[in-house]
Amino acid sequence: MSTTTTGTPPLSAARTLATAARVLRQLTHDPRTVALLLLIPVLMITLLRYVFDGSPQTFDSIGASLLGIFPLITMFLVTSIATLRERTSGTLERLLAMPLGKGDLIAGYALAFGAVAIVQSLLATALSVWALGLDVTGSPWLLLMVALLDALLGTALGLFVSAFAASEFQAVQFMPAVIFPQLLLCGLFIARDQMAPVLEAVSNVLPMSYAVDGMNEVLHHTDITGHFIRDIVIVAGCALLVLGLGAATLRRRTT
Repeated sequence: MSTTTTGTPPLSAARTLATAARVLRQLTHDPRTVALLLLIPVLMITLLRYVFDGSPQTFDSIGASLLGIFPLITMFLVTSIATLRERTSGTLERLLAMPLGKGDLIAGYALAFGAVAIVQSLLATALSVWALGLDVTGSPWLLLMVALLDALLGTALGLFVSAFAASEFQAVQFMPAVIFPQLLLCGLFIARDQMAPVLEAVSNVLPMSYAVDGMNEVLHHTDITGHFIRDIVIVAGCALLVLGLGAATLRRRTT
């Protein structure tokens, strides 16, 4: 009764799981997307290792940070394009005409790509630590947790920006606007406290800054620090916030 009155069914675990299962089935029929999601971070980390083959300390210092950044970027790209494709093909409109709310759809996508993110992060972390010799002071499991949160953040950002793109080309164009500024200001190239004050202030509100900080905490400390807890809470909170915004701004079709 409440569903017909409001027109918006409540969030349902069954509908969310069904959406996630459908997305995962579609991914299995697209080997190029699967390869992009699972292999590109692994290949990039491997390439980085041999770029700095004569300077292992350099690989140790930036490898952990990029271990979180690469999954974030790939998940952002694939999620934004996949969600937009649902809308431009009319699939999204047909789904929302059924008893399926925007929250169910966004949660289902987040769950499906979150499962892929787990595999992606496991592969990249295992390769970096046990095959490429990334020297981490803290637990590799903490490194994996931060990498996973970064991938989920990329998923959330991709779902959010897909609402504002009218084509796949436009979805890709959001990358310079959303990802590149964070990449430049996250502390990967220079410590954030050494930047101009205005740039440091901007970096303090960007989630990728805390993703890199979290990786660096694991890199240099054996125990879980207060800064590490702060970093992962901020990254997780930003992912949840952006997912909520994605559900609020999701449109049935492109204009």
